[in-house]
Amino acid sequence: MNKNIATFLVLLLTVFATFSQKKGKKYNIRTIAFYNLENLFDTINDTSINDEASPMMELKANRSKVYWDKIDKLGSVISKIGLDKAKTSPAIIGVAEVENLSVLEDLVKSKHLAKKHYGIIHYDSPDKRGIDVALLYQKRYFKPVFHQTFNPNIYRENRKVYTRDQLLVSGYLDDELIHLIVNHWPSRSGGEAKSRPLREKAAYQNTKIIAQIRDKDPNAKILIMGDFNDDPINSSFKKVLKTKSRKKNVEENDIYNPYEDLHRRGFNTLAYRDNLNLFDMILISSPLLDKGKKDFSNYKMFQANIFNKRFLSQKKGRYKGYPFRSFSNGGYTGGYSDHFPVYMYLIKEKK
Repeated sequence: MNKNIATFLVLLLTVFATFSQKKGKKYNIRTIAFYNLENLFDTINDTSINDEASPMMELKANRSKVYWDKIDKLGSVISKIGLDKAKTSPAIIGVAEVENLSVLEDLVKSKHLAKKHYGIIHYDSPDKRGIDVALLYQKRYFKPVFHQTFNPNIYRENRKVYTRDQLLVSGYLDDELIHLIVNHWPSRSGGEAKSRPLREKAAYQNTKIIAQIRDKDPNAKILIMGDFNDDPINSSFKKVLKTKSRKKNVEENDIYNPYEDLHRRGFNTLAYRDNLNLFDMILISSPLLDKGKKDFSNYKMFQANIFNKRFLSQKKGRYKGYPFRSFSNGGYTGGYSDHFPVYMYLIKEKK
């Protein structure tokens, strides 16, 4: 009996010591995010683009007041993404639906973000509405070394579709090289089925960018983010990018989509005409995935989620629970965006 008790105590102490050791580990936690900023236009009429059709230019009065209120609100949201675990705003955040560099400069200088010292990578795209994608990054965490845009060169009925560029940024997250592709794929205008080939072509452009990265870096750590205007189960993901939804099925050179499981469980990032969709996602290449080995000696994905705090949702009425959008019926609502942001924690054990 005494021998059994002694053996049990030894096992108990061993388990406790192992648990304490794991619990005592410390990690760098970096938040990677994406946010569709819903028509972040300035108040100046740019005759080179169709910004007259933007909600900001449709306002009859108080454009400047609305603009700065929207800047303040978006800055406030970004400052909170990932804060609970990373203790700071995103190290890197991709954004969509921005008019130009100027609005991004105003955003990163807003009171909620100014002390974070965000850098900006932005190119004007040929989109007919004049909206672009961009990447913001905290300079103390991320050092870009290369960036380039790619247009998917999409044609419909022999006419070019002027859509957003895809932005590739490569750089060092602390001391690790990562590659980010920021997307805003063609909309579902005309219906999902009719517009589906446009997004499949956009997805194909992503495969070419990924191949270009892997030619130089076969084990590249790639994050693919954006507003894809498709759900995780649509053909652009499953047939073109060939994404995997289960970690155990991910093999070398596969793309893992953690948002497919969230979609299956009923989560969404936007709602339109009573349809709930999960269009906003962050996908990763296999080297960023820990498949149960608990090896975080290099950056790996810890968790992916949707930033859908209650203050970002409509509180009442027909659209209760929908993202609290900025513009509706030609006016300003005082909301944030018609999309929820998405984010991912990358973690690495401190040495």
